[in-house]
Amino acid sequence: MVTFKTRLSKFSKTHGSVILANDYDLSVKNLQAKTIENIKQLHPFLCGIKLNFHLLLPLSGKEILKINKTAHRYGLQTIADIKLNDIGNTNQITTDNLWNLGFDAVIANPIMGLDSLKNLVKSAHKHDKGVITLCHMSAPEAKLFYDMEVKMGKKQQLYQLFLNWALTAKVDGIVIGATFPKIIQYCAKKAGKNLNIFSPGVGTQGGNANEVISAGTDYLIVGRTILNAKNPISVAKKLHLQSFGK
Repeated sequence: MVTFKTRLSKFSKTHGSVILANDYDLSVKNLQAKTIENIKQLHPFLCGIKLNFHLLLPLSGKEILKINKTAHRYGLQTIADIKLNDIGNTNQITTDNLWNLGFDAVIANPIMGLDSLKNLVKSAHKHDKGVITLCHMSAPEAKLFYDMEVKMGKKQQLYQLFLNWALTAKVDGIVIGATFPKIIQYCAKKAGKNLNIFSPGVGTQGGNANEVISAGTDYLIVGRTILNAKNPISVAKKLHLQSFGK
């Protein structure tokens, strides 16, 4: 079997590095049909899709499985964005269910601790699944928490600790908001090729695709900028080309 990281990397070489975040508000109906239609229309410009609680709560397991199967039919990798953070047994049961629903990777919160994170990664990798951990999020208030100084052997900022844990636990990637390009640059330099950087926050939240790609982002996670556009295909295509540096 091929790992999640390898599958995503290989597909992105020809399809770019845009991951569509299917984040809808309560006014949107027919969520399954809408998401599948997005996949069918936008897949030439995507390498993956991300589903969070906007879909995971209202949809049934059968509906989510169908979405993931549709994505896989077009070669896309699928990520469950639940910021997983719990004791080992709960993490195991959660990921077992996610893999059964067809997901390729999960986004987790490393605040669970290094030992729990190592066990999560080890378990996921046995199934050729991926683990992506939070490092620094895109919202402006993220600085209040992720820039906080902590003392774990030495004084450092929390995102630096999370980066070190990600490298030690051998996660597949980290999330750093596109609104913090200097932090992306710092983490990219420290991590090298050992993990990928996934950046949400392009467009609607103020992040610039070209800037963060130059800083070291490997994958752009884009939701409302595409979903709320008058012409989603045109916007997705533009971001797709930018991800190739064009």
